[in-house]
Amino acid sequence: MATGKKYSDATKRYDREQLHGVTEAVELVKRLAPATFDETVELVVRLGVDPRKADQMVRGTVALPAGTGKDIRVAVFATGDAATAAREAGAELVGADDLAAEVEGGMLDFDLAIATPDQMPVVGRLGKVLGPRGLMPNPKTGTVTTDVAKAVAEFKGGKVEYRTDRYGNVHVPLGKVSFEPAALEENFRAVLDEIQRVKPASAKGRYIKKISLSSTMGPGVKVDAARLRPEDVPA
Repeated sequence: MATGKKYSDATKRYDREQLHGVTEAVELVKRLAPATFDETVELVVRLGVDPRKADQMVRGTVALPAGTGKDIRVAVFATGDAATAAREAGAELVGADDLAAEVEGGMLDFDLAIATPDQMPVVGRLGKVLGPRGLMPNPKTGTVTTDVAKAVAEFKGGKVEYRTDRYGNVHVPLGKVSFEPAALEENFRAVLDEIQRVKPASAKGRYIKKISLSSTMGPGVKVDAARLRPEDVPA
């Protein structure tokens, strides 16, 4: 966690325990961002699930309406027409056994890996390399697909993956500090709507327990889970 002087100064400029409405929280995160570079705005949602149970694992993808503000480098494991389509869609790295050999040799110059189903035996050999970095293609996130061109376009256009960690937290990038507040708020609501849509039937008690926003180098700002919509704000 960042503990530099700029971070410490930022923590003194607001009440860290106060709960904020979404609009207020977004604006506060933008004001508190201490770095000179364009920081990423991160959303963290603590869910009332037990990720150790398969039927309570929350995982999938969501399209951010305002995009991510980041250039995503995509690697695609495919051959033939699928490989050609992936290149035409803008994938930076395309290959099969040759690409796998590069990855095994330590080449990890990409943010996302996509594979056609027939290439999964090849990709499976890379589990120890891709798995710990969250790069392993998976049908549940749309990264194992026969339509690789569509997948490349969607992820480059603002589609992001989400999944619960072992503590039940979901981390999702919402965009950049330079985004207009309305764009960040639009992305926030898209993610929350998606997380609520995929609530496991077996999850008991309160589902959304805590929500916070922060920039890459800035402190966390708590969001009031009871005020997620404008109509939730008292008159």
